Amino acid sequence: MSRAAIRYAKAVLDLAKDNGSVEAVLNDMKSVKATIEGSKELRNALNSPVIKADDKRAVLRQVFTGGTKETLGLVDVLVDNSRANLLGGVADSFIAEYNKSNKIESATVTTAVALTPELETKVLAKVKELTGSTNVTLTNEIDESIIGGFVLRVGDTQYNASIASQLGKLKREFSNSL
Repeated sequence: MSRAAIRYAKAVLDLAKDNGSVEAVLNDMKSVKATIEGSKELRNALNSPVIKADDKRAVLRQVFTGGTKETLGLVDVLVDNSRANLLGGVADSFIAEYNKSNKIESATVTTAVALTPELETKVLAKVKELTGSTNVTLTNEIDESIIGGFVLRVGDTQYNASIASQLGKLKREFSNSL
C-alpha cells in the first residue's frame, strides 16, 4: 500500500467518523476492493493515462452508484488529483485502518480446497487463541499448488503447514546430505 493511499484512507475514515457513517463507508470500501480485484478492465481503465478524468469519474460513479457521499467524494478527489489508480489501495488501507482502530485481527488461511464451515470455525478459534483477540476476520484463499495442509497468515506472522513446504524441506535436506 502506498503512503498516499494510506493518507486518503485515513482522511475518509476520519470524515466517516465525523458523519457517523463508518459502517456504510466500510461496506463501500469492501465493495470497491472486490470490484477492482475482480475486474481487470476496470483496473486497466483506472491506470490508463489515455482515458480522460471525466470518463473515469463517469465509469466509477456508474459502477459505485449506491455509494455513500464519502465514497463518491473520494472518487471525485482521486480523479481530480489524477490518482484514480489508487482507489483499490485506498479501499485496502481503509479496511486495514478500520480493523486497527476497532482491534480486529485479520487472518488469511490458504488451502488447496475451500474450507468447510466446521474447519473454518476451528481455524478461527485457533487464531483467536494465538492472538488473544476476540474479533477476528478470516479469509480463505485457495491455491492448489500447496497440495494439502494450509498456510496461515496473521498480521506479519506466517505459519506454513503445507505439503508443498514439507516436500521442499525434504528436498533441501536430501540435497544437503549428498
